[in-house]
Amino acid sequence: MAKMIRSKYGYEPPEWVQADARLDKWYKDKKRRAKQHGAFSLEKNKEMQYESKRVRNNASHQRSLL
Repeated sequence: MAKMIRSKYGYEPPEWVQADARLDKWYKDKKRRAKQHGAFSLEKNKEMQYESKRVRNNASHQRSLL
């Protein structure tokens, strides 16, 4: 039997500790990339939707004047 290692998830075999470390690293990187691209920024998304809606309304208004 492999020697058990104390990790933040309890006592686990070395293979599980390595797998947990890889998953933690992957999740941290995924979270950082999402934050970097504004995936969770609700304010940014609202501003963009409002801006695009305003542009569409102005364009349709200008067409109706012609």
